[in-house]
Amino acid sequence: MVDELAVSDRSPIELRRLVGIESNLLAHHLDVLEGVGLIERSRSSGDGRRRYVHLLRDALDGLVPGKPVEIGPALFICSANSARSQLAAALWSELTGAPAESAGTHPAERVHPAAVAAAERAGLDLSDAEPRELKPGEQLPSLVITVCDRAHEEVTGDESWLHWSIPDPVPVGTKAAFDAALRELRERIESVLDHRELAS
Repeated sequence: MVDELAVSDRSPIELRRLVGIESNLLAHHLDVLEGVGLIERSRSSGDGRRRYVHLLRDALDGLVPGKPVEIGPALFICSANSARSQLAAALWSELTGAPAESAGTHPAERVHPAAVAAAERAGLDLSDAEPRELKPGEQLPSLVITVCDRAHEEVTGDESWLHWSIPDPVPVGTKAAFDAALRELRERIESVLDHRELAS
């Protein structure tokens, strides 16, 4: 369960399917993990009836659990494709050297200027980036990661897809909110890379 949560946030029903245990036993294990400070649960920013389980990596004290994630071409999906998915794709390319794209379920007219500015502060270039729609039936790379709850709940993927529940900085609109989103995306990608290095 911890290995799964190390690479992807999951709803309890997704975890139940992935680890193959009954809901009452899953609830018990989640309560234990929460009680020792290894996980937290948050309400979906898309469907408020749904919750996601997040692993608190700082509580692992140097341990790097997780299942292997293929480092190669990646697609990052969010709803508007104006901030989180654009930043994630730029970071993925920068940190892994592999190509990355982004798409949205309801793309905005432009990449948010504050996302462009946050990218520039981090040494990334989003000046030519444009939102695009995730088209039904389009060919996808083997690694697909949703970075917003709404997109995760709207798009029918398979269980190999990962989900990172990153708060949307656009409604907040501050420099700090965009920098925080970028920082969390960087930590997620670096965690994937750290696990691969220890496993090799």
